[in-house]
Amino acid sequence: MHIIRDYQFIDPSDRGAAVAIGNFDGVHLGHQAVIDVVRKIADDNGSTLGILTFEPHPREYFAPDAPAFKLMSAEAKANRLEKLGVKHLYQLNFNAALSALNAREFARDVIHEALGLTHVVVGADFCFGKDRKGTAQDLIAYGAEFGFGVTIAELIKDGEQVFSSTAIRNALTDGRPEDAANMLGHWHRIEGPVISGDQRGRELGYPTANISIDGLHPPKYGVYAVTVDILDGPSMGRYFGAASIGERPTFGVYKPNLEVFLFDFHADIYGANISVALIDYQRPELKFDALEPLIVQMDLDCVQARNTLNEMYNAGL
Repeated sequence: MHIIRDYQFIDPSDRGAAVAIGNFDGVHLGHQAVIDVVRKIADDNGSTLGILTFEPHPREYFAPDAPAFKLMSAEAKANRLEKLGVKHLYQLNFNAALSALNAREFARDVIHEALGLTHVVVGADFCFGKDRKGTAQDLIAYGAEFGFGVTIAELIKDGEQVFSSTAIRNALTDGRPEDAANMLGHWHRIEGPVISGDQRGRELGYPTANISIDGLHPPKYGVYAVTVDILDGPSMGRYFGAASIGERPTFGVYKPNLEVFLFDFHADIYGANISVALIDYQRPELKFDALEPLIVQMDLDCVQARNTLNEMYNAGL
C-alpha cells in the first residue's frame, strides 16, 4: 500500500484511483462495507482501490485540547486498511490551507486536478469543505461538472443500530470489548512501540511491555485478557497475556498507559512495535496499600486471563 500525504505533490502512478472518503476511525464493519462498494467499482472500471482520509483528524485540528476520541492511531489505521486490500491511502495532511478550501474548491483542486480520482464513495451524511458546508448531493453535482463518479453508500446497521465509531467508543468505555469487536469485525487493538517504563513490574515478578495511549480514546481502566502480536524483530508472533490500562494509582503515577505481561515470554522487546487486542475485561483498576496484596491479585488476574484465552483458543475463536 502506498501512503500519500500531500495532494500537491502527486506521482502520476498515484492518480486515478476509486476511493471512499471519510475518517475510518476503527475501520469498523460499516467502513468495511463501504470499502467493498469501492472495491467493486474499482474492479469494474479498472482503477485501483483507495481511501481518502485526513491526519490529523479535523476534530483534533480544530479542538486540540478536547478529550482524546480516536480509536486507533494513523499507523494502526494504515495497517488495518492494508489488510483489507487498499492500494492507495491518501492520508492528507489536514492544515490551514486544506481546511480553507470550500466544497467546490476541494472537489476541483483535490479530487479532480490533484488526485485525478475516477470515482468517490461517501456516506449519506458526508460533509466537506470549509465550515462543512458541502453535502453529499453537492458532491454529486461537482462530480458531474468535473468528470468523476459519485456513489452514496447506505448506512450499515446491525438490527436497529448503525455501526459507528461512537457506539464502539461507548462499548469500550463500559468495559465491553466483545461488543466493540462485534461492531468492528475484529478485536479492538492498541498498537505502538514498546517504551521504557519504571520497571516496577520486573521487581514484582511480572515484567511488562508498556505502550502509550496518548491521543487515543481510553478503554475502561482495569485488567484485560489480551493477545499480543509482536510486529517486528526476532520475537515476531502472537502471544497470550494480561494487560492493565489505567493510571497506576498504587504507585501514584496517574498518567494513563497500557502495560502488558506476556505469558511464558522472556525476550527483550523494547522498541518493537506490538499490537494488543482487548479480549475480555476482568476487573476495574484498584489501588493497593501494599505490594503483597497487589502481587496476589496479579497472580489471580493471570490465571483468569489464561483460562479465558485458552477457552477462546479451544473454541476456535
